[in-house]
Amino acid sequence: MARALCQLSFELNRQLGVLVHRSGKIESIIVGDYARIMLPQLGNVRASGGRLRGLRLVHTHLAGEDISDEDLMDLLFLRLDLLSVIKVDAEGLPEKIYSAHLLPGGHDGKNWAFLQPVHPANQVEPVDELIAAIEGEFGLFRKTSLVDHGQDRAILVSVTTEQKRQAEESLAELVELAVSDNIVVLDTVLQRSSRVNPRLILGKGKLADIMIRALQLDANLLIFNQELNPSQIRSITNFSDLRVIDRTQLILDIFAHRAMSREGKLQVEMAQLKYMLPRLSTRDDALSRLTGGIGARGPGETKLEIDRRRINDRLARLTKELKKVSEERYRRRAKRRKKELPVLSLVGYTNAGKSTLLNTLTSSDIVAEDKLFATLDPTSRRLRFPTELEVIITDTVGFIRNLPADLLQAFKATLEELEEADLLVHVVDVSNPGFRQQMAVVEQLLRDLELGEIPVLTLFNKIDLVEDRQLTEQVVGKEGIIVSALQPESLREFLVQAEKRIGKVLDTELR
Repeated sequence: MARALCQLSFELNRQLGVLVHRSGKIESIIVGDYARIMLPQLGNVRASGGRLRGLRLVHTHLAGEDISDEDLMDLLFLRLDLLSVIKVDAEGLPEKIYSAHLLPGGHDGKNWAFLQPVHPANQVEPVDELIAAIEGEFGLFRKTSLVDHGQDRAILVSVTTEQKRQAEESLAELVELAVSDNIVVLDTVLQRSSRVNPRLILGKGKLADIMIRALQLDANLLIFNQELNPSQIRSITNFSDLRVIDRTQLILDIFAHRAMSREGKLQVEMAQLKYMLPRLSTRDDALSRLTGGIGARGPGETKLEIDRRRINDRLARLTKELKKVSEERYRRRAKRRKKELPVLSLVGYTNAGKSTLLNTLTSSDIVAEDKLFATLDPTSRRLRFPTELEVIITDTVGFIRNLPADLLQAFKATLEELEEADLLVHVVDVSNPGFRQQMAVVEQLLRDLELGEIPVLTLFNKIDLVEDRQLTEQVVGKEGIIVSALQPESLREFLVQAEKRIGKVLDTELR
């Protein structure tokens, strides 16, 4: 086969390649130009039960050049069993065959190894044994267990210009988000740079290291901490067959799982569609899939245009439905105002303990988990103070840094509850080392929502998880009230102060 491939390549003056399955079947024949070949989309072609692709690429080089960096990138990103280059001599005959394979453990910073070049006629060692050995070594790195069965297995990647501490805290939060979405986190990669690559977000070398790591750990998902634009998503997926999502998509997925009310589900769907719209693939544009007949907009409309139109139509319907739900919510609030019950709203960073606090104060059983975004739908309960003053206390969705704009916009109907509050209780997880940054995020979002004029009472929660309680009390004691939502006795001071604040608000309104 090598001789015939070289002769035909020589006559056409083009590189030729074949993709050979482990079974011996030829999957594809590729015709390139003089300098390179372009591999087709491989889809789901893969050896049964294999870690590698199950395909070997053999192609010609006409100018006597060695295995190129581009060849090695194909080997890595497409997880080929083996890459072989046959140099064609001046008479159109095979000179030697040069091969490379992936290196499971890596060596001296290299992710591949080269075999000794041989003439095709002198090949005696069967490549099947070599490939089986390579897969066996990759298998040693795997930590797959029955517990992970059916779950996504992800490597988390952050490429940032932030300072080291901020970058590490943000990546740790991404880990929490992934765990909250029932994703197995296999590894994290943090790359700090003075400038982020606008097209690929990270360099090919770093991406190559991540691909090898994904191969070793049997990962099927890459999650980026930064929001990826459509160009970046396409660039990364062109180099890898792993699924690629960003932080925004992860948050949207968590919201989709957690939303229970009709309103919450509508809001999440709207945010997902708004995120999806500019990221629809343009790969099928050239196919110009025509539609026609009664009810179609007209011949010549591509599938991409149909998808966009359907999304826009759905967004319009969702907007109308959400408007109705918002009006219903407004009527419920109007009834509540007629009863002249003051409103106390809990706000704070996600997983700060708002739901647990509400449960303790009102003896309720609202879902309160040690997960980010355990509460999405607003929940209201009556709370009676020791002096018999009765208020409505409301739990709201937690805030988070870099909250996707579309998501914040979609949830504005829910957050309208906060506009009716007479007092905002800012719940802070004081056991979190980054609680100051979390406080700043919440305060900024309250300003963005134009809620800065409502009085705020700060609660430093989870004091029971702090190692040095005395030091914490010295640091934050004058800024708010220190409590543990799990210890009812620690909430007495909060109830006294909240009642005083509510009383002042009511006195002001009466005047």
